[in-house]
This record gives sequence, C-alpha cells and structure tokens, in this order.
Amino acid sequence: MSPNVQTLVTALPTLQPDDPGVRLLLFGIRQTGANGLNDASTAHAFVVAFGKAFRRPLLLLRTLMQEMSAMAAGPVQIGPWCCPRMTTSEACLIAALAKVRTNPAAAALLLADVIGVRDARGLLPTAHALAESFADLALPLEA
Repeated sequence: MSPNVQTLVTALPTLQPDDPGVRLLLFGIRQTGANGLNDASTAHAFVVAFGKAFRRPLLLLRTLMQEMSAMAAGPVQIGPWCCPRMTTSEACLIAALAKVRTNPAAAALLLADVIGVRDARGLLPTAHALAESFADLALPLEA
C-alpha cells in the first residue's frame, strides 16, 4: 500500500454504509460542520429527500450539531462531503444515532466518545428525536 493510500485509510478508516438515510445524514453532518448551521446545501438535500416534511429532521440535525459543539471538549473530526470513507468520529456518531432508538445507553457512550466528555446523556433527547424523524420519514438510520 502506498504511503498516500495508507494516510487516507488512517484518517478515514471506515467506508460509508450503503444505507441512503445514513448517507444523507452524513452529508448533512459534514456540510453543517464545515459551513455552519444554516448551510443551504444541507437544506436542499433534505428538501429533495423528505419533501414538505424536511423541516423536522433539518432542525433536529442543526440542534444536535449545535449541542455537540457546545458540549465538546475539542474539535470533532469530519471528512469532506464527497469522501466515500468516514472518520472514526463520524462512524461513532452514525452508530450512536442508529442505536439511540433501541439502546440509549450504548448511544450515550458513543456520543461521549465523539465529543470527548465523560457524560453525553444530555445529547440523547435530540439524537433520539433526529433518529425518529428519519425513521418516520421512511429513511431509518441503519448503520
């Protein structure tokens, strides 16, 4: 393996899942993280995916991103929007959102790892509502 490929695999160790809900969420996380809470690309992607019902998941994603930012002990690493691989932080966040509806304790541990704190239970209500909104709109998060 060439040094450039090894560096990429080290920085972005996980492939994105094929699940369309997870891909949309990851796009939203990356765009919002890179461009701010009012990123138009994220809003457009949610409108295309969810139609008239786009507001709820978009607002919940923005809320979760703001809450994570406020609680985080340091920066959360995200990849570029076009990359087919995920950072460890992104993979943990996606796993937490996929588990929060059925195993909130595991989701809380994963969220704590992502933001570098001991207790991230304060994020659970928003994370759960976000996962529920995707499921309600026929794109359940299944990582």
